[in-house]
Amino acid sequence: MRLKRLSPSGLEGNITDHIEVSDAVFDRAYNEALIHQIVVAYQANARSGTRAQKDRGQVRHSTKKPWRQKGTGRARAGMVSSPLWRGGGRIFPNSPEENFSQKINRKVFRAGLCSILSQLVREDRLFLIEPIQLEAPKTQLLARKFKEMGLDSVLMIMDRVDDNLLLASRNLPRVEVVEPHHADPLSLIHFKKTVMTQAALARMEGWLS
Repeated sequence: MRLKRLSPSGLEGNITDHIEVSDAVFDRAYNEALIHQIVVAYQANARSGTRAQKDRGQVRHSTKKPWRQKGTGRARAGMVSSPLWRGGGRIFPNSPEENFSQKINRKVFRAGLCSILSQLVREDRLFLIEPIQLEAPKTQLLARKFKEMGLDSVLMIMDRVDDNLLLASRNLPRVEVVEPHHADPLSLIHFKKTVMTQAALARMEGWLS
C-alpha cells in the first residue's frame, strides 16, 4: 500500500510523492460491524454516571397509610412512596455509580483502527505531512498554515506535540492534535482529513502491526 505525502502548497496539485506503508495496517478490508463496535464502546467508556434517581426509601413522603386496608373498594395501599404512585420512588433507580463501560479486547480494537485507517487511505482522507513547527503559540499562525494546505477539518497525528502547537490548536474548533497512542476511532471518523508525520506513522505501524 502507498500513502500520499501532502506538500505545503495545498490540496490542489499537492501530491509530491508516495511512501510505502504496511499492508497489515493500511490495506485491511472495510469491516463496518467491527468499526461500529469499537466506536460504540469508546463512547460508552467515556460516559460517566451523572444522573441520580430516588427509590421508595429516599423520596420525601408520609408513612401514614392512605386509607384503611378493607372496605373501601380500592386497591390496597401502604405508602404514597410506592413506585406505582405518582411522585413515588423508582423501582430500579439510576445512580451516579452506574457503570457504562464496555470491554473491548486489544486485538479487536487494533483491528478496528486498522480498518478505519485503510478506508481513509482508499477515500484519500489520510496524508503524510512534514512536522509543523510554530515560532509562537499563536492560533493565527496555525490557521494560516492549514489554509495554505487546503485543510479545514483535520486530525493531526504528531510524533510529539510541543506546547506551541498544542496551544495554537486549542481555539480551532475543527482541529485536533494528538499523539499516535491517543488517536481514537471516533476522531478518525469525525474529521474530514487526517494527517500524520512520518515518525508518527512509524509508531502507529509498530503499535498496530
